[in-house]
Amino acid sequence: MTSAVETWTHNTIAVNGITLHYVTQGEGPLMLMLHGFPEFWYSWRHQIPEFAQDYKVVAVDMRGYNDSDKPQDLSAYQIQELIQDIEGIITGLGYESCVLVGHDWGGAIAWYFAYSYPQLVQKLIVLNIPHPAKFGEGLRSNPQQVFKSSYAFFFQLPLVPELLIQFNDYQAIETAFQSMAVNKNAFSPADITAYKNAAAKPGALTAMLNYYRKTLWELVSDKEWNLLEVPTLMIWGEDDTALGKELTYGTESYVRNLQIRYIPNCSHWVQQEQPERVNQYMRAFLSESLEK
Repeated sequence: MTSAVETWTHNTIAVNGITLHYVTQGEGPLMLMLHGFPEFWYSWRHQIPEFAQDYKVVAVDMRGYNDSDKPQDLSAYQIQELIQDIEGIITGLGYESCVLVGHDWGGAIAWYFAYSYPQLVQKLIVLNIPHPAKFGEGLRSNPQQVFKSSYAFFFQLPLVPELLIQFNDYQAIETAFQSMAVNKNAFSPADITAYKNAAAKPGALTAMLNYYRKTLWELVSDKEWNLLEVPTLMIWGEDDTALGKELTYGTESYVRNLQIRYIPNCSHWVQQEQPERVNQYMRAFLSESLEK
């Protein structure tokens, strides 16, 4: 599945009534990585060995994905269940806190988790996912963002999205990566096959879509947000066709200690398309925070 010999190991952990699969490498403080749609732990393949030099890196398959359990009930994908999964991983691994890293849906869950359990998050790093307040604002007031998010509304339909994604050997998954990427060489045929195989596992596709069918509405609800005290780094590929850059503007109103690093000529798949730049920004943020 990978182009090089795997340097990490695979394991499972029982949390919140389910079993989650993860890969891990390194020793030290915990760095927990949460992937998005339609991915799995593999989307962090360029970050795992890099940060394993200083951390115990754990890249999890979120519930419903790849080799983790795939509860079929829609209620299993409400935000509170997803938050409890993350709390269970951190404490179940014997840690009192972590550096939490999330992209796309993983980033959305990371935002919510940092607000719910700030004492468990030393630093927060989110990639190409806006603060929930900014995303909800965008969907309520920006017709352009509504158009960009139209696929998410399509995903609300029963069965039809599954059939479309499965059609022609999961061609839609290949298109999602290749058509959105600025650097078309960022994804090898083996990478695309890995994502297709993960989505094709029994029960996975419906479970993956259930994030949109259940959690999306919680994510965009008009609620009050306090000022987040957790130091936060936002990394943003500027050529994201699904989420407009303007969704990042004003995030400092919700986060006391915020850094934003924009990466030009880079798509939504930022940590896979520009891994060296992403790793550089992450390491600088972590080092600066440690020095303080």
